[in-house]
Amino acid sequence: MFFLLADWKKKITSFNRNIKMFMLANVLIQIGMGVFSVMYNLYIKELGFPETLNGKIISMTALATAIMLVPAGYLSDRIGRKGIIITGTVVAASTLFYRSLVTGEQLLIYAAFLTGLFMALVQVSGVPFLAENSKASERMHLFSIHFSLMTIASVVGSLGGGVLADALHVIGNISTVDSIKYVLVIGAFIFTIGIIPLFQLKPIKIKTEVPEHEESDVKLPIGLRKNLKVILLFGFANLLIGTGSGLVIPYLNLYFSNRFDASNTYIGLILSLGSAMTAVAMLLGPALVKKVGKVKALVIFQLLSIPFLFITGYTNSLIIASIAFLIRQALMNAGNPIQSAIAMELVMDKYKGLANSVNQMVFNIGWASTGAISTGLVVTFGFYWGYAYTFTITGVLYIIASTYFYIIFGRKKKLAND
Repeated sequence: MFFLLADWKKKITSFNRNIKMFMLANVLIQIGMGVFSVMYNLYIKELGFPETLNGKIISMTALATAIMLVPAGYLSDRIGRKGIIITGTVVAASTLFYRSLVTGEQLLIYAAFLTGLFMALVQVSGVPFLAENSKASERMHLFSIHFSLMTIASVVGSLGGGVLADALHVIGNISTVDSIKYVLVIGAFIFTIGIIPLFQLKPIKIKTEVPEHEESDVKLPIGLRKNLKVILLFGFANLLIGTGSGLVIPYLNLYFSNRFDASNTYIGLILSLGSAMTAVAMLLGPALVKKVGKVKALVIFQLLSIPFLFITGYTNSLIIASIAFLIRQALMNAGNPIQSAIAMELVMDKYKGLANSVNQMVFNIGWASTGAISTGLVVTFGFYWGYAYTFTITGVLYIIASTYFYIIFGRKKKLAND
């Protein structure tokens, strides 16, 4: 373990200044977003609006992001990552302050749409920026550390926001709605501080020739048509994963509550532990990659997670469900940095933004399109079989996606020359 920690420290210190500043900015941004992810729904509720408004706000945010991802990727490729990231962060920060203070229903919906629109600029440029500022030999560790830090920062924001709101309400004798409002403003402020390191980013010269990859057997496809083919093939795998995830992940809190009557405190603790285990698993990913390669490592993580998904779906024990959920969460999400590294490895630099935007867009489409199916199954078949069927469909989609991914991208040399 000490060897691993020493290795991680060595890797972090070897990253260039651009990467370090970008990571610092994203830690602050994710803490701020973590506060909003937990507290904003409660704020809407405390304002006296119906639950349906939360659904509208979530839908509008996701819709805006889906609309903007591909244009954002194109702009990122054409005019540079730094300007796109800063623009998106500045405007998104403004919308967060606005959403913390306004109370009108339509204003809340419009502001949420703007947040989703401009956060897409930030999301789509991050992975390509890291790829362009790193060598192929360090990219796997870079993505693993970056994703882990973002996960930890989000957990800090989520837990910290709740604790601070309770403290203001109980100790400060402030009304519930005002205490949440103050915490949202603090979250927006932390998010805004993340803009400062972004201005420290230095422009780099993007290579137009086919780069040499130090630890890769991939011959990059040349030309828009061949790059687009790879992007679409990769995107289909993400669509399958996003569809499966959308069936269960947004409703895990309801699953624990409905099937086991778990308390809010227990649910919050389990979901936080899931994020923490994910962060650790992401850091362990490079060790497996070193032994079997990126594609095999990704497929192994995904396939190993599926039995625990089925256990979660069919067990009647809260303890077993909790343990299975934690293991599944860690294994499935451990592959995210690996997947990002593969995506950035398969296309030329000038198409990396487009590749990342398409991947995120199709994942979001899959995620957003299955809500009615998931809730419909639970309503029709009840809290046991409804969730059992939902988890089963997700498992089958994951198996198909993993098999497809291995068949297509396990032959990367041939793919690049097709």
